[in-house]
Amino acid sequence: MKILSAEFVTSAAGPGQFPVDPRPQIAFAGRSNVGKSSIINALLNRKSLVKTSSTPGKTQLINFFIINKQFYFVDLPGYGYAAAPRSVAEAWAPMIESYLKDSPEVRAVVVLLDSRREPDERDQRLVEWLQHYGIPAIYALTKADKLTRQEAERARQEIAAKLGIEGPLLLTSATKGTGISELRAEVSKQLVSR
Repeated sequence: MKILSAEFVTSAAGPGQFPVDPRPQIAFAGRSNVGKSSIINALLNRKSLVKTSSTPGKTQLINFFIINKQFYFVDLPGYGYAAAPRSVAEAWAPMIESYLKDSPEVRAVVVLLDSRREPDERDQRLVEWLQHYGIPAIYALTKADKLTRQEAERARQEIAAKLGIEGPLLLTSATKGTGISELRAEVSKQLVSR
């Protein structure tokens, strides 16, 4: 997949604001501070198309980006940041689930998991939603550069076992570029799979 163009389209708080467009979508989900914005920017070979923030939980809306005028990357709000206002934190789960349920254009969800953190019940819920709605998932561990190779491999095995993930669980680092071409290849596969 060669990235020729990438543009921000809109932010949405719910289904009534989603773009009405038959072009396929690849969504990105994970807990706050998992490095979602950095991974999306790395996949697109951009420095700051998707705003990264030192404040976890900054993405509180669903953000749509049109890529190569052919498909969308969709940045879902991060979940689980304790300092977000309670009302905002409680709105995240229904917002993400309504997006998954009401968006037939979704080809796959890239589930980002921090290689240094144990998955929690929200990670488990996301995996279960994807299975329930029959949406293919691409699993990637972020921040693998913060671990030794041995630690990263152990994290991959333990996280896969805890979440019941079968199939590839990619080790990635937006900083070092580790696993980015493999992740891009997985995304490309899903875009042409239907």
